[in-house]
Order: sequence, then C-alpha cells, then structure tokens
Amino acid sequence: MTVTLGEIMLRLRSPERYALLQVPSLEATFGGGEANVAVSLCHLGMSACFVSAIPANCIGDACVGELRKHGVDTSRIARKGDRLGIYFLETGADQRPSKVVYDRGHSAISEAKPEDFDWDGVFAGASWFHITGITPAISAEGAILSRTAITEAKKRGLTVSIDLNYRSKLWKYGKSAPEVMTGLVQSCDILIANEEDCQKCLGISLEAVEVQSGTLPLEQYRDLSERVLQAYPNVSAIAITLRESLSADHNFWSGILNNRTGFFHSKRHEIRNIVDRVGTGDAFAAGLIYGLQTGFDAKKALEFAAAAGCLKHSISGDFNLVSKAEVDALAGGDASGRVQR
Repeated sequence: MTVTLGEIMLRLRSPERYALLQVPSLEATFGGGEANVAVSLCHLGMSACFVSAIPANCIGDACVGELRKHGVDTSRIARKGDRLGIYFLETGADQRPSKVVYDRGHSAISEAKPEDFDWDGVFAGASWFHITGITPAISAEGAILSRTAITEAKKRGLTVSIDLNYRSKLWKYGKSAPEVMTGLVQSCDILIANEEDCQKCLGISLEAVEVQSGTLPLEQYRDLSERVLQAYPNVSAIAITLRESLSADHNFWSGILNNRTGFFHSKRHEIRNIVDRVGTGDAFAAGLIYGLQTGFDAKKALEFAAAAGCLKHSISGDFNLVSKAEVDALAGGDASGRVQR
C-alpha cells in the first residue's frame, strides 16, 4: 500500500474556457497533489491511503466522501481544523495561460502538528510513502509535519518518493524552498521533478531552454539528472517531466528517468485540445510509483508514467480517472482515440 500526505482543497473553476468570474458560476470539485496521486493509484488497481487534516464540517464530509468514492483509504485523516483550503482555476485557451489563485491560509493541514497523527497507524501495512514540496511550502508547521512524516516512514523501512512541485505563490512564511527542500530530499529514495523544480528547490539549474521551441535538449536533461544524483547519493532514481508548451491547448509531453545504471527517455506525446492540465504531474508520479512497485523495469515504468500523465490532459478535474488498461494501451503505442465498442 502507498500512503500519501498533504493538503486537499476545494477546487472552484470557471466553467468551460470563461475567465474567472466572467460568468456567475464556478464548478466545485476537490483536488491536491498528494490526494491526486492516491486517487490515481486506486484507479490503476493499487491500494492507497491519503493522510491529511480536514475540518469536521459538511465541506470536509463531502471531501472525504469524494476520496472514498474512488477507493482511497481515508481512515487515517485527522478530522480537525477550521477550514479546507480553496483554489480558484481559470482554464486557459490558445495563447491565454491557465491561472490559479490560492485561498489556503490557516487551512486545517497548514496548522496540523505531528502529534495529531498516530504514525504507527498511519504507516501500518504500507510499503511506500509519497509526499510533495507543496505541504512544506504552505507553512512552517507544514514543513515540520513533512519532515516528521518522512522520518517516521524511513524508520519503518518504507520507500519514500518526493515530487518537488515548486509553487512560487506558497513560499511566504520566511523560509526559501532550498532551505527546506534540500533537507527533505536527503531522506528520500525517488525524486520527481521538472527543470524549474530542480532549480528553485535544489539550486541545481539547467542551461536555459526554450519550452516553446518544440524541441528540448535531452543531453542537458541527462546532465541535470546526473548533477542531482551526484548531490544526493541517497536518491536511487530521478524522474523529470518534459513539457514543450506551444500554447495552452497544444503541448508535447514526455519524461526522462535516471536510475544511476541507465538514462531513459519516454515516447514524446503530442497533445492537442487540452481539457485540463492540472494534476498531470501527479498522474505521472502515480504511474511511476505503480510501475516501480509492480516490478516494471525502468524503461517500462517511465513509459507507463508518461502515458498516465498524457491521458490526464483529457480528464476534467484534478483526479486522473483512467484505468491501467487505458494507460497500457497508450504506453504500448495505441494513440488513435478510436471508439471502443
């Protein structure tokens, strides 16, 4: 079983491609990096448990119910705190980018403390722990909770993965991302990131590349991954997502994986008419975790992860609601989109 820990939020999105508050309605769902991974894993057929602090009110009840609907174990969530964080999303189109506005100050998880959780219970029956750089970014308490959770997971022999997930709008409590994240990465086994994450969280930069160019230089990504692995000898593998953004609706998507014994690059997926790109990195992370836990070799695990992330672009909402069979089909080369009867 995989355990994930972090914040899940109420997601309020402007309908269709309208600008935020252009029309007097918002679509209400739930989402957040670590919860997204847990939901994705359940849809792929694995057991997953999400750990967080969620208020004991009707919004919190709806949130927990939504997670349960997708098969996520919610028994280790602390029902406490005054509010669930919120994020507002305006979906971009063509040359207009998507925009996110956060309203997550004083959320339940941002004020949670390590003693709010029974760590023996949290990690009972688990073999993998996944966390992101979002939780330590939201508050000083979130950073302490993240550090404690990783320490407790390692104490029990779990594999620990971290998706760096740098969020510039969140690091506001007096600590920079490198001050916190470098320490956390020193205790992880698998690292997931993009090139900005490596630069902003670890201070390891990639020579300037133009993501609108349509072609990304793989040798530079190989060098970046090598430098990260050299800086963090505890990390057994790093996966980096590669997004070539021609517009809000037209991207190329792939990933690389360096596991110290080989450097691998996935198929390069062309994605047009993007439905929703929020959560695609989480879908990639879930695919990688699934592949590595089920015994895929490095190349197959990477292809599976890249295909899972690609398919998420076609799903509205934070959660990737695709099955293992669908991911297998795309990873195997079936990108036709033909009707299945």
